[in-house]
Amino acid sequence: MAVRHDPDEIALVADEYVWVLDPTEPMLGPVAPGAAVRFRTPPGCWGSMLTPDFASGHEVTRPLRVEGAEPGDAVVLRIDRIRVLSAATVSGTHAIDASHHAGDPGVAAKCPGCGLVNPASRLSDGDPPEVLCARCGSPVRPYRFQQGYTMAFDDTRRMGVTVHGDGVARIRREAEAQLGLPPASRQHAVTRFAMDSPWCLGARVEPMIGNIGTTPAIAVPSSRNAGDLAWRLSTLAGRHRLDPGDFALLTDGHMDVNEVREGAVVVAPVRVSGAGVYVGDVHAMQGDGELADHTTDVAAEVTLTIEVIKGLDLPGPIVLARPEDLPRILRPLTADDRAASERIERLMGVRVETGRHPLEMVGTGRDINRATDDAIARLASLTRWSIDEVRNRATITGGVRIGRLPGVVTVGVLIPTALASSLGLLGLLDEHFVPAA
Repeated sequence: MAVRHDPDEIALVADEYVWVLDPTEPMLGPVAPGAAVRFRTPPGCWGSMLTPDFASGHEVTRPLRVEGAEPGDAVVLRIDRIRVLSAATVSGTHAIDASHHAGDPGVAAKCPGCGLVNPASRLSDGDPPEVLCARCGSPVRPYRFQQGYTMAFDDTRRMGVTVHGDGVARIRREAEAQLGLPPASRQHAVTRFAMDSPWCLGARVEPMIGNIGTTPAIAVPSSRNAGDLAWRLSTLAGRHRLDPGDFALLTDGHMDVNEVREGAVVVAPVRVSGAGVYVGDVHAMQGDGELADHTTDVAAEVTLTIEVIKGLDLPGPIVLARPEDLPRILRPLTADDRAASERIERLMGVRVETGRHPLEMVGTGRDINRATDDAIARLASLTRWSIDEVRNRATITGGVRIGRLPGVVTVGVLIPTALASSLGLLGLLDEHFVPAA
């Protein structure tokens, strides 16, 4: 394992953005394993969803080349820091207008006036404005707010409060500054669409990363790099169509697992030479499941330390949550737990597995059941346990947690020291999960 750098020793600042993850496109970098990289990210969903020009519901950082990372390896993404840059944002539930898209509202926005797919667009002078096709002037909005809200953050980014009245008017007037859009971002600022919130509600800021990982082995819109969303591409005609057989080439970076926050680690599969690490879609807060389909998308600064594990051929991403974010059943055993186990060993004449570290595998699918089956199958592939053994072990030492509806989960188990060592994960797990007292 590479030596971890001080996160203040930044090797590169990633502040260029793409909409489609394409393995044939140039990457940033390279950086050496062990480097700390700062990613300045624009907001994920709503601003991009209101920008019909680009074939994706997300604007993410241009992928980064990591020296020595090749297909069949894995990269370790240590989340050293997440800093929210936005002072305000806008979000809410959505409604879809079928006449404004050509099969996938997040990828194939279509002008209902001239029929152009992904037309260049501009904002009208209204307050709030309308998104207009630059060619014919027709409104182009496949997504509209069903129930929207505007949230302002305190200067320490500890709390967010939904607002109305004069505060909303101010946020619209200062839209780009309030949202903190990076200079190279090309999305419309969602704060231009700020609206009165239906309630005044305070919520704790707990920033997490919704889209983080590595470049797929096939070009895919960045918001569709996930098995529960990629199926929509199979309904398209044209350059962004994917067949179901292509889904295995994805890396499931768009997972919206709220444990992916400061202090957590993502271990991501490498599908292309150089890995192509990217970051986007930071949320100020998100409950399990992201029940509204969208949450508080913000501009942010994310610092990662990136390492490479050679020969760890992962079927999907692994999440190592902060120990305090784990359910009690999945936390490392305490000294008292081990002592009790040893008493049973002596009484029953058995030998209990040593170590046992928490490990959560991401699974994706059209719905939660299929996503869970996917995570179980991935764990079976990684551990060489049978499907039944994975189910039994996860039931008594872990479980399933929902990342995003309709179909992203993590399935967690405790794995023994010998298995962790054979996978090349033991050093990382020992470091991340300090044994409880």
